[in-house]
Amino acid sequence: MTTPPRVLLADDHTLVLEGFRRIVEQRCEVVGAVEDGRALLDAATRLRPDLILLDISMPLLNGVDAARQLKKLLPDVKLIFVTMHADPAYVSEAFKAGASAYLLKRSAARELEQAIDSVLKGQYFVTSLLTKDLVTTLSAGQVGLFAQRQELTPRQREVLQLIAEGRTIKEIASLLNISPKTVEFHKAQIIFHLNLRTTAELTKYALAHGLTSA
Repeated sequence: MTTPPRVLLADDHTLVLEGFRRIVEQRCEVVGAVEDGRALLDAATRLRPDLILLDISMPLLNGVDAARQLKKLLPDVKLIFVTMHADPAYVSEAFKAGASAYLLKRSAARELEQAIDSVLKGQYFVTSLLTKDLVTTLSAGQVGLFAQRQELTPRQREVLQLIAEGRTIKEIASLLNISPKTVEFHKAQIIFHLNLRTTAELTKYALAHGLTSA
């Protein structure tokens, strides 16, 4: 008897996680479910799943930046993004981060099943809701949404997300295991690179670029 693939679920909405579980359990073993990006990294390291379903907008660490770290920790893990973000720039960024599939939360359940089958065979999958627009946009080179964001280092993106979520300097330092002075330095560099001035402007930027949904 073939061992079913082991799947970890990540989304910050409990009802969404329950919906994923009902679909996925028909063919996979669900080994865990988490509601933020940092919990995802911890659970993935501990549980070592074959496949991870994740959202882009998650607290503490967004899905794209979590994906980059996951692929370093577990190079063979397959990542399926299921998100509300339909902009082709998000799709492009997700695949650059190591995604094998990209679906929308309004995609049909059968597409999630198809995506799982495809990625386990080493193939890629994009929801039919996006395929036409995605090909048009990528072929035209119109994926500039993340261009400015790429001026930031991975650590700066982490700090920016936590600032946008209302975390204090001390809280950020504790979460990232760095000193408060280092957090202040990163914040200053972010402000410089993005040409922004206030926390409100940083928060608006983070929201616009999918770093947080808070």
